[in-house]
Amino acid sequence: MTSTKQNGEVRIGYFVCHCGHNIGATIDVLKVADVIKNLPGVVISREYKYMCSDPGQEMIQEDIKEHNLNRIVVAACSPLLHENTFRRATEKAGINQYYFHMVNIRENASWVHVDKAEATRKAIDLSRAAIQRVFFHQALEKKQVSINPNVLVVGGGISGIHAALTLAKAGKKVYLVERDPTIGGLMAKFDKTFPTLDCAACILTPKMTEVKNHPNIELMTYSEVEKVSGFVGQYKATIKRKPRYIKEDVCVGCLDCIDACIYKDGKYYDEFNVGLSKRKPVYIPFPQATPQLVVFDPEACVRLKRGKCKETCVEKCDRDAIDFDQKEKFEEIEIGSVIVATGFQIFDAKKIPYYGYGKYQNVYNALEIERLVNSSGPTGGQVVMRNGEVPKKIGIIHCVGSRDEKTNIWCSRVCCTYSVKLAHLLKELSGADVYNFYIDMRTPGKGQEEFYNQVMREGVHFIRGRVAEVTDWAAEKEEQGKLIIRVEDTLIGVVRRIPVDMVVLGVGVEPHSDADKIRRLFNISCSTEGFYLEKHPKLAPFDTASDGVYIAGGCQGPKDITDAVAQAGAAAAEALALIDKGFIEMEPNTAFISEDNCSGCKSCIPLCPYTAISFDEEVFKAKINEVLCKGCGTCVAACPSAAIDQNLFTNDQIYNEIDGLLKYEIV
Repeated sequence: MTSTKQNGEVRIGYFVCHCGHNIGATIDVLKVADVIKNLPGVVISREYKYMCSDPGQEMIQEDIKEHNLNRIVVAACSPLLHENTFRRATEKAGINQYYFHMVNIRENASWVHVDKAEATRKAIDLSRAAIQRVFFHQALEKKQVSINPNVLVVGGGISGIHAALTLAKAGKKVYLVERDPTIGGLMAKFDKTFPTLDCAACILTPKMTEVKNHPNIELMTYSEVEKVSGFVGQYKATIKRKPRYIKEDVCVGCLDCIDACIYKDGKYYDEFNVGLSKRKPVYIPFPQATPQLVVFDPEACVRLKRGKCKETCVEKCDRDAIDFDQKEKFEEIEIGSVIVATGFQIFDAKKIPYYGYGKYQNVYNALEIERLVNSSGPTGGQVVMRNGEVPKKIGIIHCVGSRDEKTNIWCSRVCCTYSVKLAHLLKELSGADVYNFYIDMRTPGKGQEEFYNQVMREGVHFIRGRVAEVTDWAAEKEEQGKLIIRVEDTLIGVVRRIPVDMVVLGVGVEPHSDADKIRRLFNISCSTEGFYLEKHPKLAPFDTASDGVYIAGGCQGPKDITDAVAQAGAAAAEALALIDKGFIEMEPNTAFISEDNCSGCKSCIPLCPYTAISFDEEVFKAKINEVLCKGCGTCVAACPSAAIDQNLFTNDQIYNEIDGLLKYEIV
């Protein structure tokens, strides 16, 4: 073992855990403790069934005091679970918590071996490496960063709305940014919500109005986050405000300008009604839109495209609220934490051509049906197909773009229940025979299985089997003019051809196509599916790798409204805990630069994934912002001058740990 001058004698306490049978059944814990007690510097070596328990922690604290220990090594399970537990126990006994080191002999030894002798040898090797490493640990201190109490919520769907209101009611200033002209998100397009069939607008609209009127919420619609800088507690965000071409503080939402527009019947794609109706160049997305402000479409308005128009809308506006000279503007806000609640998008059914979406006019996706059955929709709630007829037979195909290796492999969670809901609504409104084609029926939420059983009792047909294709080829006279669903009914073991008038595709959900842009803005990660990645799937499902940035709702994974709202409330609670504490303690495992060795080559700057490194032109040296640094070690490994080192991972610590690991001993 290499040597470095130490302040006083190093006295190490070693503690190894049985973890019940998790470790003890595969590793000879007694032998490990017996071998380690003979290593240089080890004063005491103990084993205990559950080291993380209160008696186990008390044992460590008592031994520290009794034997004057100044280094502690615990061999147990994952540091992710209990490193902080043992650090606190170490600190309570009166020594710096960073004189503690943890060895993972559960995941790294007992869980990956069946040979007890080999598992025991590996546990000894890992423990010896830790003993040699801990000689070179240093006393470190966490640094505190003050927290700006303002919060940015990105996304104005039900998750963003709930998070914003939770924070605002707690007295915090909230900036709610939504890129569409109105808040409400996908939920605003729904007719009823499963499984209780509550009116979606009746639930959502009061909350939207509350957001608009709350004194602690600054609502920034038709806006996008353009840039983010800073660190937890002290973020700065630049918000791009897109022009509505009206004066927001003057417009009262009378909608006279829409009536006055020369396009009397409208001719442009209506986003809210997903193309089932048309709108004018000046429009309001839907009657309950919040804020109640019109917006001019610059791609459709003749005045904005060509500069020439009769401007009947301007003449009609008696408040002089229309301003065609508006430009994009940028506002910078200061916040301490962020909640990302950008939601998801529905699967594009055109990616599965054999279901006929976009080819046959009477094949719809589920969101189009939501608008069709809605009383405020394009048909006033009447189930009328594009050909003007009322369907007599309807087929609903589940798992379109879900649980499919050719599209998306994950279950979208909501499709089964919303398909059952649409079956109920379509049957109720049209009197049609309704067929549901499903792979497996998944209705796990509260009241959802009961709802499924209710719809079966109503006479909706359920056929188990993946649909092979939708075609208009008629094999028999009764099939002429119909859409034919060909499916293998796995419950009776036959292939069936079922003629219907309308096909509804129960499309799955997927991450937004521009999710990567938001990910990069806030320096968060994505899972393999593209949804934003939580810090821990069970213990921290709303935290991210970036401190002070939380995720909520469908952007983290497929969710129904209930789960989205629950996670939004939890994310808001985390932000409140951060704010009310007033400061955050930063882990000291940060990189640091030796200015004497730094050559000013700037190699480290573009490599840092957290933008923690900048360049000081005055001294021609790189410098690291300790608050932004997450201790990933990228810069340490890349520095050609070896000018960068890292706390808790210094060269002495790593080299001696490797040396201890390679000292093979037969046990």
